[in-house]
Amino acid sequence: MHSIFYILGSMKPEETIDFQIKGLWHSIARMYNEEAAKYGGTLTIAYILLNVDKEGTPSTALGPRIGVETTSLSRTLKNMEERDLITRKPNPADGRGVLVQLTKEGERRRKTARAAVVNFNERVREFVPTDKMNQFFEVVQSIQGLINEKQIHLIDV
Repeated sequence: MHSIFYILGSMKPEETIDFQIKGLWHSIARMYNEEAAKYGGTLTIAYILLNVDKEGTPSTALGPRIGVETTSLSRTLKNMEERDLITRKPNPADGRGVLVQLTKEGERRRKTARAAVVNFNERVREFVPTDKMNQFFEVVQSIQGLINEKQIHLIDV
């Protein structure tokens, strides 16, 4: 999918912020998925492993935390339970809710996922100077702030 600016003809896709961010994220996700596949996993499974608290995490909190839709999350949690990576137990704080907890195997896989994230970040930092990384984070936070505060209007009528 191309940026709206490209469709309108005023910019080349590679000149748009959204194109660059999407392209970068696609490359990162593909890299992580290729690595996760070596362990029989996916990026989504790794995200879940990294985002389940020691005491357990309400399943309803996981989707928004990792950006996964409810249907996909339910399917992935079922798969993870079948593979003995997680258990699901009633949430004592919410009778209708479910807590997701890691099993021993889930904890082991979590360490592998964490190592992959740490290694990626360390490797990037070897090649990108600290001042550029700081600028990158500032820019990303600025864009996120504009979006969160609804300061960006895609279409001015």
